[in-house]
Amino acid sequence: MEFKPKIVSFLCNWCSYTGADLAGTSRMKYASNIRVVRVMCSGRVDPTFVLKSFREGADGVLICGCHPGDCHYHEGNYKCLRRYHFLKKYIAQMGLNPDRLKLAWISASEGKEFAQLADEMTETIKNLGPCKVKEEMEIFD
Repeated sequence: MEFKPKIVSFLCNWCSYTGADLAGTSRMKYASNIRVVRVMCSGRVDPTFVLKSFREGADGVLICGCHPGDCHYHEGNYKCLRRYHFLKKYIAQMGLNPDRLKLAWISASEGKEFAQLADEMTETIKNLGPCKVKEEMEIFD
């Protein structure tokens, strides 16, 4: 049976979500295993959201925000970038491959880029295989 990764994607309302919507309304073909969580700003993605996603069974997490300098909330994407670097180090220390977490800047007009990103992320996670965090955490429940 082919492994179909579960990827949780946090998309900012003003740019990335609209870019993903453009990909859908333009009927672009891309991997269907992306599960979207719409947030007002990528800066509002708390590190615990990412960690909980892995604990609840996500094989990968994708965070998308406005391009630097274009944030609706001025500096939210810079806050997201700082948290992203922290999370990459943290999940590596936990024993997870840091490639399971990705950050990308997608504007409202970049539907094609979002579709390519979804395909690339899916391929990366397929190559890594299933994430075992949920199974390992069940030992403690």
